[in-house]
Amino acid sequence: MKKLNSAVKVGVVDDHGLFRNAIATLIKSKPEKYRVVIEAENGMDLIEKLSKLKTEDLPNVLTLDINMPEMDGFQTAEWLTVKQPQIKFIALSMFNDKNRIYRMIKNGAKGYITKNASSDEIYEAIDVVANNGVYINDSVSQKLFDAIKEYDADQFSKFLLDKRELQFLQLIVSEDTYKEISIKMNLSERTIDGIRNELFEKLNVKSRVGLVLYSIKKGIVNITH
Repeated sequence: MKKLNSAVKVGVVDDHGLFRNAIATLIKSKPEKYRVVIEAENGMDLIEKLSKLKTEDLPNVLTLDINMPEMDGFQTAEWLTVKQPQIKFIALSMFNDKNRIYRMIKNGAKGYITKNASSDEIYEAIDVVANNGVYINDSVSQKLFDAIKEYDADQFSKFLLDKRELQFLQLIVSEDTYKEISIKMNLSERTIDGIRNELFEKLNVKSRVGLVLYSIKKGIVNITH
């Protein structure tokens, strides 16, 4: 993981004062790495406090509770995604059920941890998200996968694909040969063969035609006339 150039600016949003203070104190205990710039008790309180900060003082990362009065975590996540998309946020909740995990990730959360997480896990989640990553531990990821399979089956398969595989699927619909695709993706033909074979296994198809049909069916590419 790359090192951060300066202390990460963190916000803590939780309606339980004791827990909010405890998380803020934990983060403040490493002033060389983190700086708490906002403590808010719900989404409305957060919006008000954000409006009073200069742009350079806005948090890089928020820890965001879900069950809060006036404006809960789901509503706050939607607002942040639209109004302050540069602020990344991690759901920090006492709940660990697939419905809440799915909704928060779908609403833009870059991480999800429970309130019984260790201090090390909280630090790690903040570091990963601050560096443009996504933090989801094994327990949460399994429940997220279960939820996606149940509620959004088409998105589930996309979720399993990396950027290179999605790009390959977008190009496979053309008349380009595998060699021409390798040139466009700036990869060796051998690497392209590996991506193709991995997709055969992941998507349970056996030919290029199968990959093309999959790409069209799942909306990875749109065919217009």
